[in-house]
Amino acid sequence: MFVAAEIKKNTYYDSVYLMRITKEIEKTEGVIDVLVGMGTELNKELVSSLSMMTKEIESLGPNDFFVVAKIKREEIMGVVTKKIDSLMNEKKKNNVKEHSPATLDSALKYNPEINFALISLPGEYAIEEAKKALEKNLHVMLFSDNISVEKEIELKLFAKQKGLLMMGPDCGTAIINGIPLAFANEVSRGNIGIISASGTGAQEVSVLIDKLGSGISQLIGTGGRDLKDEIGGITMIQAIEALEKDENTKIIVLISKPPSENVAEKIFKMLNNSKKNYVVNFIGSESKNVSNSKTHFAYSLEETAKMAVELANKSTVRNKEVDAKCKKAIEELKAKEKEAIASAKNMVGNLSVQRKYMRGLFTGGTLALEAMNILRGRGMEVYSNLAGDERFILSNANDSYRNACVDLGDDVFTRGRPHPMIEPSIRNERLIKEIRDEDVLVILMDCVLGYGSHENPAGEIANTLNLAKKDMTNEENDSPIIVVSIIGTNKDPQNLKESIIDLENAGAIVVFSTAQATRIVAEITKSIGEC
Repeated sequence: MFVAAEIKKNTYYDSVYLMRITKEIEKTEGVIDVLVGMGTELNKELVSSLSMMTKEIESLGPNDFFVVAKIKREEIMGVVTKKIDSLMNEKKKNNVKEHSPATLDSALKYNPEINFALISLPGEYAIEEAKKALEKNLHVMLFSDNISVEKEIELKLFAKQKGLLMMGPDCGTAIINGIPLAFANEVSRGNIGIISASGTGAQEVSVLIDKLGSGISQLIGTGGRDLKDEIGGITMIQAIEALEKDENTKIIVLISKPPSENVAEKIFKMLNNSKKNYVVNFIGSESKNVSNSKTHFAYSLEETAKMAVELANKSTVRNKEVDAKCKKAIEELKAKEKEAIASAKNMVGNLSVQRKYMRGLFTGGTLALEAMNILRGRGMEVYSNLAGDERFILSNANDSYRNACVDLGDDVFTRGRPHPMIEPSIRNERLIKEIRDEDVLVILMDCVLGYGSHENPAGEIANTLNLAKKDMTNEENDSPIIVVSIIGTNKDPQNLKESIIDLENAGAIVVFSTAQATRIVAEITKSIGEC
């Protein structure tokens, strides 16, 4: 066994892309372990933990590129480097027609009309670039995380002072003037505005609004910490003020995990003076008394979308065709759920008696939280790696216990690895593990389509299910029931219809909202008397 490394000084590549290359190189015959990355402290820690540290890598800085591999024979390193060069060249060819300015200044020189910057860089560089963009009067969407609260406050206050929006850090979803950014879906334009501190929450609501025949004016992300006491809801408050003035927005939807009480109170006071209808879903949080009759509280993402569409339809001249489309879509959703429950109960009769627990394997943290809250509301004790009741925190997020909902996008799983929405291997591995657990009755999952997501997330789930069934020693129909909530539209880069067919052919029950999927799971567990 040998450890070999190759280094390129002052050569920067996107970290997510390098993680994908690592996954490809891992498949090379004779490679025991490999890491392709930049010389950040985190990556050097990972190299060390894999027992591949060399003096050359130890001396690298964050702008230096490296490949290090544990290999069976020395000559295999040549195969590895050739494969990496080939993958890099393929990416360059795919981007050859795109104009890619090297700096913010050159981008503005190329197009002086630019007024928005999307930034995705390591945290230490992202702060500097975000400030530069704000100084040049650009609104900023900061996808990057690992940025301190102090720096977030500094950036947001600076943006506010200049009358600009600072979306993020850790802002993963937006649709601005009809253009999906980062993790977002291709949805119809309409008169419903969304302001969200939750990426996957906003995705599900926007997709359901589209399915119900309505559309989105703007979807503004705030970053996950915006409604914490320290930040004070700076971006959400600015976004509310902006959409209040927007003539194309008639209904405004607010989405967040539970905000701090002080920030929630500040926002509710604003809504009391609003002229527009609001739908508020602060997931898992109690609604406060709001004197304004135009503010409506929803308790699931599904209900949020339905309520927003109903209000949107009332706010415009009645259109019989639009009303009929919405009514038909709601009826189809109900019929799909009824059919799914009947199918699931039929499957339960074929399972062995010892199966009794549910497992939720989510790529979206907000979706996991909603599922957990719905199940707990029905009397189930659900363990999780999400914050909440300390009695039900998993002692080890890598091992489920009894009924469990796991957010696989949590830092404990993604340290040095791509988010499972981008590269699903984290969940694939966990899914096989849960299927092999003879105590597991039903597995609940999300499948998020759209820009930013894996090119075929449904295919990944289906392939894993088929692989797991082949490996099982017991009868095929004795594997756990699989319930999947799919988030996507027919206009997304992935094919929604084909995705549904792939999942159903692999034996999964497929529905269109987290709430629907969770209700089905609750019915399944109820049918065997477990909670």
